Amino acid sequence: MNMFFKFPLCMTVVTIMATSMISCSDNNNGSNTSNGLSDEEQALKEAIVPYVDNTVIPTYTAMADEAILMSEACTKAKEAYLSGDKSKATEYVAEACEHWTESRKAWELSEAFLFGAAADYNIDPHIDSWPLDQVALDNLLNNQKMMDAIGEGDFDYITTNLGYGLLGYHALEYILFQLTDDSHREPRNFEKAYNYSGQVVNITNNHLIYMAGVAEDLRNQCIRLEASWAGMNNISTQKQEILTETEQEPTFNYGTSMKTAGQGGSKYTSYTVAAQELIQGCIDIVDEVCTQKIGRPNSGQSADDKNYIESPYALNSVVDFVDNIKSVKNAYEGISYDGKNNATSVSAYVSTVDQATDTEVKALIDESITKIQAIPEPFAKNATGAEADAAIASLSKLSTALNKANKALLK
Repeated sequence: MNMFFKFPLCMTVVTIMATSMISCSDNNNGSNTSNGLSDEEQALKEAIVPYVDNTVIPTYTAMADEAILMSEACTKAKEAYLSGDKSKATEYVAEACEHWTESRKAWELSEAFLFGAAADYNIDPHIDSWPLDQVALDNLLNNQKMMDAIGEGDFDYITTNLGYGLLGYHALEYILFQLTDDSHREPRNFEKAYNYSGQVVNITNNHLIYMAGVAEDLRNQCIRLEASWAGMNNISTQKQEILTETEQEPTFNYGTSMKTAGQGGSKYTSYTVAAQELIQGCIDIVDEVCTQKIGRPNSGQSADDKNYIESPYALNSVVDFVDNIKSVKNAYEGISYDGKNNATSVSAYVSTVDQATDTEVKALIDESITKIQAIPEPFAKNATGAEADAAIASLSKLSTALNKANKALLK
């Protein structure tokens, strides 16, 4: 695996498509509702629609809203720094850090539904690849021709010319945060900045130009995700203008597609297939947290594994992992982005066909969250500890239970 890419491990699209014919025939055995759907399909529709409207879209909206504020703060920090006001630049960086944290949280809470636009438009690797390519960054910062192009605000230049190891949340995290010790995080103070190893860094104008450019690129990608699920007409005028100006308007409405399963224009042949993809998305992120995000550093078999730490500069690793599993809870149990329970959910449906499996899944979701929360920060120093071992064991059981739930949809 290229370490600068982050892939869901078990995107079994073939399996989903292969089971679609089975699920359709099975669901047609039930009685029909007034709209022509079987009872099973109607129940799953009532779970899928609020999942899209109350969980997926609001999560992406929050991510995009915070990304816009983060980009604005980064631009102000750059302008203040270039004008010689390092104190003001530090204030804006602190503001950008707050919005980075909130946008990052929403992104991690979306990782149970990386299918759709995040995958089709390569937004996932674009904004969330790690670790940072430090060698490439140093070369970039010393290439004045490239830095001048970034500073000119060309929307296409960064996306076209920088690799994934120099883009997204982690590239921006490196510039925004410093580690003053191993117990807490602080916004970078440009009067005395440090790199991840604790060495004093000579901050240059190019650091700030790079920061503002990456923040703007990240903003654009976040807005595209929201528009891809909500539809261009359902996002703010500001966001519409940004996507139009950068020529990144989505070409498909993923939210409508999922909510209208079985109808013309939808990529889902039934609501059963849509529910299968929902659960598969949960399986994928559970497996990734288990075997990659925690698993690779936990094994410590190579230098690459030891350095495969997500969000190390902001000391946000454990929070990331917890939010990933909370995204599973939200998706499977029908919890809205604001924490409210939807009236219907895939979990509620699974409980009607296999109550034992549904109970097991929900218990293991909560157990996994608790086990991950027990891992001390900094994760880099505790990845091989007993707490990480316990989290991996719980996540492995959760993956198995979710696969059972996915099969239960075909009963």
